[in-house]
Amino acid sequence: MIDRYLRTGIFLAPFHALDENPTLALERDMELLQHLDRLNYHEAWVGEHHSGGFEIIACPEMFIAAAAERTRHIRLGTGVVSLPYHNPFILASRMRQLDHMTRGRAMFGVGPGALVHDAAKIGINAADQRRHMNESLDAIVELMAGESVTRKTDWFELNRAQLQLPPYSQPGMEMAVACARSPVGAVASGRHGIGMLSIGGTSDDALKAHAANWKIYTDNARQNGKPADRSKWRIVTFAHIAPTREQAFEEVKFGIDRYTKYFTDVATFPILPPGITDAAQFLTKEGIACIGTPDDCIRHFERLWKGSDGGFGAVLLLAHNWADWPATQRSYELMARFVHPHFQRGANTLRQLSYDIAAGNRGTYSAQSQAAVESEISKFQAAQSKRAAG
Repeated sequence: MIDRYLRTGIFLAPFHALDENPTLALERDMELLQHLDRLNYHEAWVGEHHSGGFEIIACPEMFIAAAAERTRHIRLGTGVVSLPYHNPFILASRMRQLDHMTRGRAMFGVGPGALVHDAAKIGINAADQRRHMNESLDAIVELMAGESVTRKTDWFELNRAQLQLPPYSQPGMEMAVACARSPVGAVASGRHGIGMLSIGGTSDDALKAHAANWKIYTDNARQNGKPADRSKWRIVTFAHIAPTREQAFEEVKFGIDRYTKYFTDVATFPILPPGITDAAQFLTKEGIACIGTPDDCIRHFERLWKGSDGGFGAVLLLAHNWADWPATQRSYELMARFVHPHFQRGANTLRQLSYDIAAGNRGTYSAQSQAAVESEISKFQAAQSKRAAG
């Protein structure tokens, strides 16, 4: 029996083309979480963005509160809240409330802020964002632990700040830090012993960087007396699957070019180098995405597992809307039906064992069954003859 359990989920920025109705786009994001909840996905992380036009959820806590009322099982995390944009006491208070409102299904993901133009609009220098994240995170971890915090920095001040609600989640709300190219997220998450969200691609080089960041995580966790639990490590990747590879490539023509153009024109880091004209082929060849069949996706996830150099806790699909809505729904369903069981402690191993035992003994069992039937027929006929004779 396979002794691993890989949780599954999504990282919902979200990404929506500029010609779509934004109200309906947000509603579809909500429908996606309901769809994933029915399909037994474990978690969904919702982003915070304020500019650029493509990523249109500004308040993940608000979105999560609404989603919690429409779902039953899936866990819902901020993916991520940009700490430099918020007072740590007010943010921690909101998340503690969300912990209660979701009955413990909410998770607290944090980061420095991915879009530089978001920070610029409120007067934050890009060079200060990571320092601000660490200063805020230190205060938030203490607040979430029930401590009274007094601290003054050049951008926030706390005076005996203490949360007024106890945690609903025990021993406390799960937290995680986004970690992309720099080691800042790995250092911060390791220092506090909380989760790490590895974003920034899954090419061979990216996987090496993720594994190196996990080493940084473990070193910092050990130095601070925290356990380095791989189940708290999540890796984000791309995937779209269909019954055939040809169909999958045809379906992503719907939106992949608009998506990659956004990353070239607006987002901080492009995902295509100059001169690439076939995004789907490039992303697949480089291991950044899986566009293909369920079997292709199994191989893609296996590659991530191997590249992590020891395993990780959850694989998160970056929700991208490369395909239209019906094809997108089908892709998530195919993964749930045929990909996820492969990574969840052999979900069908015992079923296969039972089937094999039954098939291997079919001759014996069939003979016994036939003999039992024939015996009953003989008994019935004998009784009928006896009654007729009487």
